Amino acid sequence: MPKQPELYERFRALHEQKGGFIMPNPWDGTSALLLQQAGFQALGTSSAALASALGRLDGRHAVTRDEHLANARLMGGLTSLPINGDFEDGYGTSPTEVAATVEAAIAAGLAGIGIEDTSGNASNPIREFDEAVERVRQAAKTAKGRIVLTGRTDNFIQGRPDLDDTIKRLVAFAEVGADVLYAPYPPDMAAVKAIVKAVAPKPVNILIGTMSGALPWSELQKAGVKRVSMGAALYARVMGDLQKAAKQLADGDLASASEGMSFSEIKKMISEATTPSTARK
Repeated sequence: MPKQPELYERFRALHEQKGGFIMPNPWDGTSALLLQQAGFQALGTSSAALASALGRLDGRHAVTRDEHLANARLMGGLTSLPINGDFEDGYGTSPTEVAATVEAAIAAGLAGIGIEDTSGNASNPIREFDEAVERVRQAAKTAKGRIVLTGRTDNFIQGRPDLDDTIKRLVAFAEVGADVLYAPYPPDMAAVKAIVKAVAPKPVNILIGTMSGALPWSELQKAGVKRVSMGAALYARVMGDLQKAAKQLADGDLASASEGMSFSEIKKMISEATTPSTARK
């Protein structure tokens, strides 16, 4: 397993390469290995996928910091890829506690970490501007030169379609030290381009596309986007396939319900990932 400083440097370099990169989001060991097998150079955790896999709701502090760290360590240990932690609001009531979460992520071997301006409070889901910026500021002090910090505002997905405030927050996050900026699901490509321009030269992450739907990676690249993540989309895709299989099984169609990867292939993949390289020679 590479040391954390090496993983950080590899992850940082991906944001600087021409054309950017896609960072998919697995939720367990096997999904991480399948994405590594497909050739992806970095992976991101998904707080939503992890919460759902545990039978909980995302964004309500239902998953603990330690649970999320364990999930990230599992995927990193199996793949040896840089892992970016989707760590919600930083798992802290204060900026100091957010900084402690960043420190814990570094100690756990993560290459990147995201801090949102969410509150976990359904009645008031977005933190006030000054508080949100201070939390990113404290995170950045700990992260600088050690882990890639993504500053994220959830305005758009929390029912606050205010592009001006979104840009104001992202610019402020950039100014206090965030390395990457992120606002899930801008309304359209014009908003994407405005965000990219506002925080340049710092890189921007986009979640799949805009409020209008998924976009070709090539179109986002032309707009200057450096990183695309998938959030819970891959998890939902797999759950959709399971839903179909469950219906087939309920209808008595055992053959269709059991189609897919062979379990021996899954076992082989896990065995190769967990067997020390010296033993495989």
